[in-house]
Amino acid sequence: MPEPLLNIAGLDAHYGDFQALYGIDMTVAEGEVIAIIGANGAGKTTLMRSISGLLTNAAEQVAFKGRPIGNLRADQVAYLGIALVPEGRQLFPSLSVEENLLLGGKVARPGPWSLSKVFELFPILKERRAQPSTSLSGGQQQMVAIGRALMANPELILFDEISLGLAPVIIKSIYEALPGIVGEGMTAMIVEQDISKALAVSSRVYCLQEGRVSLEGTTGTVTRDQITAAYFGVDA
Repeated sequence: MPEPLLNIAGLDAHYGDFQALYGIDMTVAEGEVIAIIGANGAGKTTLMRSISGLLTNAAEQVAFKGRPIGNLRADQVAYLGIALVPEGRQLFPSLSVEENLLLGGKVARPGPWSLSKVFELFPILKERRAQPSTSLSGGQQQMVAIGRALMANPELILFDEISLGLAPVIIKSIYEALPGIVGEGMTAMIVEQDISKALAVSSRVYCLQEGRVSLEGTTGTVTRDQITAAYFGVDA
């Protein structure tokens, strides 16, 4: 078996004295799209923060391409090829749309994504390239956040709550763009509250419940009853 692109082994994560993750084990193969589901407070965002270096842990608990990275800073992780689309978008309000996108390119990794290609994926951003990023609608800001991550030309892209708070028509347009993103050979992990959408675009799913993995399986084999039981912590 080839070595996984990402290997998480016994990941414990803390915020001070509060423990948010307990012994998480996960693997992600190159080219996979993995869905991460779970109720609010299940630990999904903490997992994304741990992978991307926003929350540091023991080095060996997170490995990327065989290299322990659990103790690296976010900028070091980004240079290795992992990019995060954070919950709440977290754009720089003093910068224009284009300037926010160009910040992602500061990593200067080789790859297919450029400013022109992001504008091709999200044409509305080209029209509004000079506007302050936070003057856009929520959906357009999410497009900027996705484009900024793509500009880093990552091998693994993490989407944290990709559709949270967005109108259905915007959610639909973002999900329609996903094949053009992962179709470039990129690997993706998608945190999503909408279980149906998460399963529709992913090959495997992990469910978190109170900081632990409560279910793991291929999206074509796990049942709705299994997901409900894992999501809410009840017997199937």
